[in-house]
Amino acid sequence: MRRPTIRAACAVLFATAALSVTATATADYPTQPIRMIVGFAAGGPTDVIARLLAQDMGHTLGQSVVVENKTGANSLIATREVAAAAPDGYTVLFASLSHNVNHLLLKDKAGYDPLKDFAPISNAASLPMVAVIAYDSPLKSMQQLIDQARAKPDSISYGSAGNGGSAHLAAAMMGTMANLKMIHVPFRGNGPALTEVMAGRVSFMFYPIIGVAENVQAKRLRVLALGSPEARADFPGVPAMSDIGFPDFQDTAPWVGLLAPAGVPDAVVQKLNQAMVRALKQPQVQSRLKDLGALPIGDTPQHFRDFLLEDQKRWAAVIKAAGISAQ
Repeated sequence: MRRPTIRAACAVLFATAALSVTATATADYPTQPIRMIVGFAAGGPTDVIARLLAQDMGHTLGQSVVVENKTGANSLIATREVAAAAPDGYTVLFASLSHNVNHLLLKDKAGYDPLKDFAPISNAASLPMVAVIAYDSPLKSMQQLIDQARAKPDSISYGSAGNGGSAHLAAAMMGTMANLKMIHVPFRGNGPALTEVMAGRVSFMFYPIIGVAENVQAKRLRVLALGSPEARADFPGVPAMSDIGFPDFQDTAPWVGLLAPAGVPDAVVQKLNQAMVRALKQPQVQSRLKDLGALPIGDTPQHFRDFLLEDQKRWAAVIKAAGISAQ
């Protein structure tokens, strides 16, 4: 009769020891460099912001935060790697809008669940988009473009960096809200799409605010509308989409944020969150984000989780209404 009692006591001792070791490891975290995985190429907005924040976070945490680019399949490769990583806080994902969209388009084939398989840390920033058209286009306002799209269905085309990307979803959302029938023209990146817009071979596109002002000054582009009212300082006199009958359109702005694999201890999540929020408050970081046209956020893990849930619902509705599918 004593053997089960001894076994039970041993089990309790082992469990207590394991908890003690875990608690000590969490308290000492981090004791080694942290890998921040980015699913896009070096030099792009997501990568640039990740590296900017990683440098300051490393100073706060006392360990290097090393950015690694794992490109391919619209960040799918990077996302799957982090979802399968050990939940110890040493491998994290600097994600973007594609985090939810890939799963919405691919379902189980995505290989991960954007909420169940991850622990949100903080939403870092949003990158407002602007609707742009060739400078010499006869359409001089968003209302004129909408009027033509209504009068002549499929006479208006819009470019994007690919199926399910932020530019595609923003235009699709506009189309569903205004009941417009337009032609989506996907490209391998925002750059090639913008080139075709400037040449007038594609009617318009929603484009991240980065670099747009230079093309406007050179009279290659005209800004028809702002995805977010916060962009007014860069383009005075240009209406926001919310001003012309598209409420809450600022929610289409691509976001970038930090996530860890599900199961990471709450204390580790809090340490990472505090380091990111601190980084986003640094004057040099805010100045660089402003140059990129990005709006800093820096929220709590719970706020970020709530945002991801709403983001998922929003794009699920747009994808269904617009009939968008994985291609």
